[in-house]
Amino acid sequence: MGSINWEQRPQLRRPAMICAFKGWNDAAESATTALRYLATQWDAERFAAIDPDDFFDFQVSRPTVTLTEGRTRDISWPEHVFWSARTATADRDVVFLSGNEPNLRWKGFCQTVIDVANELGVELIVTLGSLLADVPHTRPVSITGIAGDPEMVARLNFTETRYEGPTGITGVLHHACAGAKIKSASLWAPVPHYVATVPSPKAALALIERVETLLGVEVDTAELEQATEEYEQRLDAAVASEPDVKLLVERLEAQADEAEEDDVPMGDLPSGDSIAREFERFLRDQTDD
Repeated sequence: MGSINWEQRPQLRRPAMICAFKGWNDAAESATTALRYLATQWDAERFAAIDPDDFFDFQVSRPTVTLTEGRTRDISWPEHVFWSARTATADRDVVFLSGNEPNLRWKGFCQTVIDVANELGVELIVTLGSLLADVPHTRPVSITGIAGDPEMVARLNFTETRYEGPTGITGVLHHACAGAKIKSASLWAPVPHYVATVPSPKAALALIERVETLLGVEVDTAELEQATEEYEQRLDAAVASEPDVKLLVERLEAQADEAEEDDVPMGDLPSGDSIAREFERFLRDQTDD
């Protein structure tokens, strides 16, 4: 079990914990962007961090060196940080956890997160994720919600997933939540695969809107809405100048429209095969880097 470096122990009202991890679970940085936006809007304050020694391979996630006044060398280590925030529009507070997907000892890492949740009386753990998918940027982002609690599934029209295949740290964390009898939910945003390297404020906004429903909170999303409009305009212009990409987008639009007409849900996770291919691509990119 990893050690927690407590800077303070916040007193919270019926807290929920929101988690997002950089890496395979964070296509187009949508999940981490959504978490950072929420933390900023609610003036979250850092209160603890997980010691990185147990969970990082520093040859993969290397620390960085910076110079202060040209002489003093400081080393910044990869870490997982906890923040807390009070919400003015709900009867619960929020804990945030973010960092890179750990390289090592996932079971131990998840137990450490569970220990912090128990220490603070967390009632619900929510993970945010995003995956590349065959979706066009011109259509609304359809969020997939997954939960282990049948009442939550029915109340929020979540998915009872039958997915089998590769998983990230979020999947392992939800398994740990079930073992610890802590309610948990997972929100996933699909991101167009043809703009995989472009950060997507549109997907981040869709995740935040689903968090509002799930937690019964209100968030000022005006800044993210403006960023989404600019994102769509830039992509429209870029696609219009590339005939092959334009044909691809038109095909994806037709598929989306057909699914909507047939009342086929578009918010489910991609198939196991497609996620496996994306996982392999992610690993290749990591090796190339």
